[in-house]
Amino acid sequence: MELFHIKKDIPFMRHARMFNIISLLTFLIAMGSLAIQGLNFGVDFTGGTVMEVSYREPPKLDDIRGTLSRIGLTEASVQNFGTARDVLIRLPVKEGLTSAKLSEQVLNELRKQQADVEMRRVEFVGPQVGRELFESGALALLFVSIGIVAYLALRFEWKFGLAAIIANLHDVIIIVGVFSIFQWEFSLPVLAAVLAILGYSVNESVVVFDRVRECFRSRQYRNSTVPQVLDAAITQTMSRTIITHGSTQMMVLAMLLFGGETLFYFALALTIGICFGIYSSVLVASPIVMYLGVSRDDLVKLEKKPENESGAVV
Repeated sequence: MELFHIKKDIPFMRHARMFNIISLLTFLIAMGSLAIQGLNFGVDFTGGTVMEVSYREPPKLDDIRGTLSRIGLTEASVQNFGTARDVLIRLPVKEGLTSAKLSEQVLNELRKQQADVEMRRVEFVGPQVGRELFESGALALLFVSIGIVAYLALRFEWKFGLAAIIANLHDVIIIVGVFSIFQWEFSLPVLAAVLAILGYSVNESVVVFDRVRECFRSRQYRNSTVPQVLDAAITQTMSRTIITHGSTQMMVLAMLLFGGETLFYFALALTIGICFGIYSSVLVASPIVMYLGVSRDDLVKLEKKPENESGAVV
């Protein structure tokens, strides 16, 4: 299915060096922010207090957030839990207050706003648990990366696998770097979004690389150079890219605008990842393949013709 058909190939590889410089600068800025500022980890990673409260009637979450902000808990996370009447509140560690005193203070403030609120449970999430979550997330990222390289190396060639993982890790660093620059809260949903983008981005790379292989095997491009083949492959997948990413972004945009505070940073991470996923598949992975010296011989294996008993080719 195509929304449009581009007759003339777009010369992406002609401007590859300029885009690579932009990518390198963006990557260095993200790494610099991560090294200097670090990430603003949420309660899931740093530890804190988790409260579950219940109301007789469904409360307005914005009113609860406003109440928490008035007592200095601006980083608290508020979301529905189970039903519309049950609310889960994650509170960061506050110096000078134990978990019990902090939960009691919050409950008293909430009862001033609505007297029928009831405490269901209070739990303390220690920093040790947060450290384990972070390590598990890092291991998941490592194993996913190794799997991507192995898959692409088996399906195509090792040069494609190496190019894809560099481009995909570029996306991950950019997403995490943006969260570091603006000090947005980095929580488990954001980590889930990063892992989702890693798989989403490699899918786009596979589509482009598969078309590159088809072009190399086609007689139409037998006398074409490697940059010309890459340009043709990217141009031929442009319509599919716009349809796929446009549809996905519409769904993510709905979560971003109407999903509330709970889904906001999750959807924001996906939005950043989708934009950079398109960019990296076209203008990072493909140039790297070209720099690694991919050729027709890497993808088109010459078949030996059978010989007769005298050794002559049949």
